[in-house]
Amino acid sequence: MKASADNSSSLNKALQKIFMNNEKFNHLPLPSPSFYSKDNEGSWFRSLFVHKVDPRKDAHSTLLSKKETSNLYKIQFHNVKPECLDAYNSLTEAVLPKLHLDEDYPCSLVGNWNTWYGEQDQAVHLWRFSGGYPALMDCMNKLKSNKEYLEFRKERSQMLLSRRNQLLLEFSFWNEPQPRAGPNIYELRTYKLKPGTMIEWGNNWARAIKYRQENQEAVGGFFSQIGELYVVHHLWAYKDLQSREETRNAAWRKRGWDENVYYTVPLVRHMESRIMIPLKISPLQ
Repeated sequence: MKASADNSSSLNKALQKIFMNNEKFNHLPLPSPSFYSKDNEGSWFRSLFVHKVDPRKDAHSTLLSKKETSNLYKIQFHNVKPECLDAYNSLTEAVLPKLHLDEDYPCSLVGNWNTWYGEQDQAVHLWRFSGGYPALMDCMNKLKSNKEYLEFRKERSQMLLSRRNQLLLEFSFWNEPQPRAGPNIYELRTYKLKPGTMIEWGNNWARAIKYRQENQEAVGGFFSQIGELYVVHHLWAYKDLQSREETRNAAWRKRGWDENVYYTVPLVRHMESRIMIPLKISPLQ
């Protein structure tokens, strides 16, 4: 009996070591010691290597995005020469609202900001294309013959160090970004996830978002479709930095919020926070 117990103990220790050290399993919660009992050890060990797969024919975008809308979003990051930032903002504020208001262009401004804390001398623009990819292509084709916009791009190019963009879809469980009065500061939290974890991220946040609604701080949640993949952007609004601190601390006092953090942090490869100030033209003030 003693030899059998020793063997069982050795196996339990080996299983715990595998569970804790193998990257394949590090996103899973560590089972309690009682879970390693003799009755459970065989089925638990098999579960590590035999996966029950739920076959799906739907893409992640279909499962996670809003079904009732066909909105496509584009986020732009422009790194501006420091000495040109004021001129860049003035040029942007003179031209972009015309596209926003022109009904012939199926695009609208969601928000326009300068980064305050984070990457410096940076502008961030978020666009909505009502009608998905056809609306995006329609808009792009029309801009090719828009002389004012072409001149704008030529002048803007002299002010930039670099630029990049992504095409995004919005999570089905997040708020639809709507114009709001200010003054506010905005936080763009960007998460680069491990490939294959987007569904798990969405399932956890679909439950967790209810803990972050009391102060109307949740503006929008998006995931990338084109550009760098497995990227999530969460956009939050606060009155000021102190309000941000108090709101975030309040979430930790709500039962269930800690579980969301516990299960989603292991899915993240890299994360970044930007605090942003709206431009005059931004519908999100």
